[in-house]
Amino acid sequence: MLPLVVATGNPGKLKELQDYLIGLNCELTLKPSELDVEETGVTFLENAYLKASQVAKATGQWAIADDSGLEVDALDGSPGVFSARYGKSDAERIERLLTELGNELNREARFVCAIAVAQPDGTIALEAEGICPGRILHQIRGAGGFGYDPVFYVPEHRLTFAEMPADLKHRVSHRGRAMEILLPKLHKLLDDIAPNGHS
Repeated sequence: MLPLVVATGNPGKLKELQDYLIGLNCELTLKPSELDVEETGVTFLENAYLKASQVAKATGQWAIADDSGLEVDALDGSPGVFSARYGKSDAERIERLLTELGNELNREARFVCAIAVAQPDGTIALEAEGICPGRILHQIRGAGGFGYDPVFYVPEHRLTFAEMPADLKHRVSHRGRAMEILLPKLHKLLDDIAPNGHS
């Protein structure tokens, strides 16, 4: 079974990734807590590349990283790559977002997720990007998920991410859509490098 280091310190993200990768011949572990990667990229894909590559090189293992965030049209694409740094807690980040939007009528937004897989030498082997369009509500709805989920409304399903059952969110979310693109590539990669189930 191939060890695959997840370039995050967030157990929530690890759990989400594990759910997507059920049945794949790889074992996910969190990156070492002392290993910090500075996210200096200007796009989600650049940051995913940086994280996957640096964690792979530091650990000598295959690594997977994602970078995701929220782009709001009326805020010129903000918070964008700074989504996680928009406040000290989920509540603060949501409050800042709603304050900055105020009574703005254009609430169009999208969640974007970029995923990269790096070889032990840091070379990027795979990449994928997924987008989920939606709108920002004026107040929070739902108790599930994390981050901006309670204010991100998906008109197609008439639910916020925080109101969605886990299986639905897995399917329609930006991460779900990116994983849908990545999974066939990852299956092939694992078959190529571990034909008998050995890394």
